[in-house]
Amino acid sequence: MSAARPLAALRALAAIAALPLLLTACGYGSESTDDDERAEVAADAEKLSADEVKIGYFPNLTHATALVGVQEGLLQKELGGTRIKASTFNAGPSEIEALNAGSLDIGWIGPSPSINGYTKSNGKNLRIISGSASGGVKLVVNPDRIKSPDDLKGKKIATPQLGNTQDVAFLHWIAEKGWKVDAQSGKGDVSVVRTDNKITPDAYKSGSIDGAWVPEPTASKLVTEGAKVLLDEADLWPDKKFVITNIIVSQKFLEEHPDVVEAVLRGSVRTNEWINANPQKAKASANAALEKLAGKALSAEVIDPAWESITFLDDPLAATLDSQAEHAVQAGLLEKPRLKGIYDLAPLNKVLEADGRGAVDDAGLGVE
Repeated sequence: MSAARPLAALRALAAIAALPLLLTACGYGSESTDDDERAEVAADAEKLSADEVKIGYFPNLTHATALVGVQEGLLQKELGGTRIKASTFNAGPSEIEALNAGSLDIGWIGPSPSINGYTKSNGKNLRIISGSASGGVKLVVNPDRIKSPDDLKGKKIATPQLGNTQDVAFLHWIAEKGWKVDAQSGKGDVSVVRTDNKITPDAYKSGSIDGAWVPEPTASKLVTEGAKVLLDEADLWPDKKFVITNIIVSQKFLEEHPDVVEAVLRGSVRTNEWINANPQKAKASANAALEKLAGKALSAEVIDPAWESITFLDDPLAATLDSQAEHAVQAGLLEKPRLKGIYDLAPLNKVLEADGRGAVDDAGLGVE
């Protein structure tokens, strides 16, 4: 073993040891970045009812609709003279906080923070107005230590955050196996180690964890370090589809600027159409956006398998969100939520019907 190897291991262990303090201080790693990503618009472009729309998303491949939509100008095109101001976030709680504070109008976000944000405000702060992506989550493991799912017992497996979408999914999978884990501490038949995705590859290399249930591109980054994909979460869902990214909106903004919301949705639909019609160009565009945001593009060995595992679609797959909420309840992370009203799909369905496409369903969870 080289001298650098123990040093890397110590750094990874120190980072993991410090993580609970970071999560407490920042609300699960809740820093955000104002990218000052204000798209250029033509001087004579006609504004909608707002001068500006503040959108937020993560620098993740599962948020590629936003990454590509901004990068290619597809969102701005639908907004005319109403300018986009974009910010990126590293965790769902910070994006919900921004929405509540009025510093964000529309955001791309995962199902768990959507549910938490809706229920904690008693249904008063947000609506889910569209889907964006499905899939892109894998259980990857050290093949020397884990040969089959049964070998996970007694091992240390990372998830991104306590109570986040992947954490809930893994806890539910553990319960389905008949194993016991305390959801809050992560201790039990399997040790669930909550680890920021930025730290997870170093933790894996150091041997501090035996695998991880994580979204892309973290899963594929681990594969480049020698990990193997043991399970693709899509295989656990009907039709291999489950919501990984929603589009949410401030209820106040939706009420005051429905034309702007509709324009953003139209841009999202156009972007997903472009992504699906031009997958290689879209992948390159998303990577260029990530390079701009993170200072480094993803290598082909990471982005190629990661991209293949994500489906970009407008349907919010509402029934799968309802199931995810139930999984969180069963894990003891959430009291039984009242989700009626979390969706308002009327603006999206208006856009889809104008394109000659069928309406999407809210699984009985739409506004009354």
